[in-house]
Amino acid sequence: MTGQQSRQHGDQHGEPQDRAASREHAHGHQHDQHHKHDHKHSHSHNHGEGAHDVDWDELGPLLERGAELQMPALEQAAAWLGELVGDGDAVARVLDVGSGPGVAACVLAGAFPRAEVVAVDQADGLLARVRARAAERGLADRLVTRKADLPDAFTELPSADLVWTSDVVHHFGDQQAALRDLAARLRPGGVLAVGERGLPLRFLPRDIGIGRPGLLPRLEVANEARFAAMRAELPGAVSLVEDWPAMLAAAGLVPTGSRTFLTDHPAPLGLAAREQLHNHLTRLRSLLDTELDAQDRETLDRLVDDGAPTGILWRPDAFYLTATTVHTARACASD
Repeated sequence: MTGQQSRQHGDQHGEPQDRAASREHAHGHQHDQHHKHDHKHSHSHNHGEGAHDVDWDELGPLLERGAELQMPALEQAAAWLGELVGDGDAVARVLDVGSGPGVAACVLAGAFPRAEVVAVDQADGLLARVRARAAERGLADRLVTRKADLPDAFTELPSADLVWTSDVVHHFGDQQAALRDLAARLRPGGVLAVGERGLPLRFLPRDIGIGRPGLLPRLEVANEARFAAMRAELPGAVSLVEDWPAMLAAAGLVPTGSRTFLTDHPAPLGLAAREQLHNHLTRLRSLLDTELDAQDRETLDRLVDDGAPTGILWRPDAFYLTATTVHTARACASD
């Protein structure tokens, strides 16, 4: 049973399929999606690499699968945004900035049935996946794509009643400037929704019977160090307190609240979630090779061994738990 909950700031069951099928899938996908928490939004990433280092086209299938695991949380977020805007039928255009393969864009199109949804991304391969996904769901007449190299192309984007962006702003050196640019795309009374941070992905107990207990916290520490290094190397990087409601206010908007949406797939996991975790661990093993000690590297090697009973594809104790926080603010209505 899959559970999702929302909190205001102030599953997939079944054993994996046969071993040969699991091995075939695992070898076919050796990369994890790059956005946070296995994206939260559809364009989600692991901290520690800059956006310029990533082959988004190649990662498209993994981004899409990761976002689908979080579909109920995305639907809850979209429903909440519908409450914030009041009359959903009055929403004529929605921008999904950093749309990835279009999972969130399709959810937003369903939540706002009279709106044109514009999926904005820099990767042709991801935008092709958006179009294919929209066509499969009968949304091609309302869901369009736009290629844009951000942040330079912010001013070229059309105005909108709702702007959604998830795990994207922190890829810009000047996050405050990015929020100002996003706010400038809002029509009077429009809402900006920014998904950032939340809670990191948890998927194993503290003691997993191999290596030292507490592997996941050590991976998080190493990943945060890489993320900080990535941020420092971004062009025009500006250090600031990441108080998102305050940053939205500084962008000239009126904060309208933050909520955190939980994605909870308890054990035993189905194959799709297990494969996503396998790719997540495989990518971390590569990214954090120099940050981890020999014992933790060996533990990761055993976890990604797709033929071992201690591997993530077969462990009965694997689960999938994460959360995304969405911060919102409204543009002042015209007089």
